[in-house]
Amino acid sequence: MSNHAIVPGDIHRRFEAIEARNGFAVLSAARPAEWQEILIVLRAFQLLRSDIERPGGRKSPIAERLDAHFYQLGWSERDFKTSIMVDQTKYETPTHKVDCFKNKVAVEVEWNNKDPFYDRDLSNFRLLFELRAIDVGVIIIRCTELQDIFDTLGKGQSYGSSTTHLGRLVPRLDGGAGGSCPIVVFGIRKAAYVDDRR
Repeated sequence: MSNHAIVPGDIHRRFEAIEARNGFAVLSAARPAEWQEILIVLRAFQLLRSDIERPGGRKSPIAERLDAHFYQLGWSERDFKTSIMVDQTKYETPTHKVDCFKNKVAVEVEWNNKDPFYDRDLSNFRLLFELRAIDVGVIIIRCTELQDIFDTLGKGQSYGSSTTHLGRLVPRLDGGAGGSCPIVVFGIRKAAYVDDRR
């Protein structure tokens, strides 16, 4: 599921990059400007010890920093109003808000949610793709290997095995979740970690 030819080497060193349904080819060829902006955000990202140790809230500081960088580049949170007409009957088909959206590219940042959030995101990508609202869905998450760092910092219990990490997402992608929507996933590796409290 990885694609080493399209993803630059410096990104591969800090993120595990996987795809479903030719996501990298679609993203880089159909939406090259957005692809370059995603790379800008990933290159600037550091997984800071201080952010890991900060008390949790509605949204983690890690997800907030990633979202904020996208917003600085002109991306925005997006809510879609969708419906389906059958004869003369209109059926509302509500979708979930997308964290960051620009030019038919949808990005979700899932740092430490319960893993059913994956089902929500993938279902949302599938529906939005079928309705031609997006060309590709992108998920930024943490690699399972980061658990070693969390354990060392005494935060292991805050990041349980049933939360959003790469090991919980891959079986869903392999099983066809997300339908026909091209999907790209970047998992944050240990190489992105910076101990800013030394």
